[in-house]
Amino acid sequence: MNETNATGLSVIRIARAELSSIAAFLLFGAFILVGDAVSPARVDAAVSFALLALLFAVMLWAAFNVVHHAESLATLLGEPYGTLILTLSVIGIEVALIAALMITGADKPTLARDTMLSILMIVLNGLVGLSLIAGGLRHRLQTHNLTGASAYLALVMPFALLGLVLPRFTPSAPAGELSGLMAGFLIAGSVVLYGGFLVFQTVTHSDIFRHVGGGAGEAPHGTSGVRSVRYHAIGLVAALLPIVLLSKSLATYVDFAISGIGAPLAIGGFLIAALILTPEAISAVRSAQANNVQRSVNICLGSALSTMGLTIPTVLVIGWVTGEAVVLGVDATEMVILAVTLIVSVITFTSASTHTMLGVVHLALFAAYVALIFD
Repeated sequence: MNETNATGLSVIRIARAELSSIAAFLLFGAFILVGDAVSPARVDAAVSFALLALLFAVMLWAAFNVVHHAESLATLLGEPYGTLILTLSVIGIEVALIAALMITGADKPTLARDTMLSILMIVLNGLVGLSLIAGGLRHRLQTHNLTGASAYLALVMPFALLGLVLPRFTPSAPAGELSGLMAGFLIAGSVVLYGGFLVFQTVTHSDIFRHVGGGAGEAPHGTSGVRSVRYHAIGLVAALLPIVLLSKSLATYVDFAISGIGAPLAIGGFLIAALILTPEAISAVRSAQANNVQRSVNICLGSALSTMGLTIPTVLVIGWVTGEAVVLGVDATEMVILAVTLIVSVITFTSASTHTMLGVVHLALFAAYVALIFD
């Protein structure tokens, strides 16, 4: 009897810990049961916006559970594996959402471009700015491993320029699109470069992505609720799965909301980026406040690199399979804000220490990007 009670209590504790994932699965089941009865075409605008808010809230809640399991694995496995798991999990959600939006039937040739640019701006300006300000206000000057940051930037910059800028200047396809030859080159190049970097980060040079010098160094990621590697690995997959399953439903209501209020098309990409990066932003800021700015650097630059390395080949392959046009080249104004962001990032992450003034500059660039969306 005691063993039965103990088992029951254990199940209850697990159910409480995984409540967000359970809620996401239940919501997905509810959408399957009702079918098209609650589609934007069959309900009024108020109900559609309410369902969009519900989907966004539940998926965001589940995304926080993704971060919890990823951070627990980080505690158990150490850096850089923990941060890599977190960034790959979050960007995996992004790729799934973009894929769902691309195959919903509507013509969205710039969706992937807008989402990738939004993620780069949110990560390299918004997250970096908040992290540097939060850490700087508490610890003044903070240090990180310059070699690791340089390794990230050495790939982020060519990925951004080849994937988002060069397509605007290639004459072999319509403006912003890519010819078959260039698309094949980008797919192969992305797989080789990003795959090589993963080996570099986890096998041959993992030490350069760990903190060196003064400060807290490897501060705990938060050991509350940490269990076994197996438990958190299963929990991570269980938290990711309903988000992916709900992504197509979210895509339908996002399309309706954008067209209904007459918002810029780039808002779709911005909403996706905001959804998937909010939990990661909290992790980055929390790490900086704990004087573990190295983890913040790994999260921010790792997310930027994973976004480009995984999204570019994925959307190009989907475009080939579905016959949908994929526009990757950004406009002239976006090239300017992207170029300035990359230059300031080089200055920030090749400096001996970080401080609040650098964070303010990054946030100013993020504000400029948001203004450009509506201009």
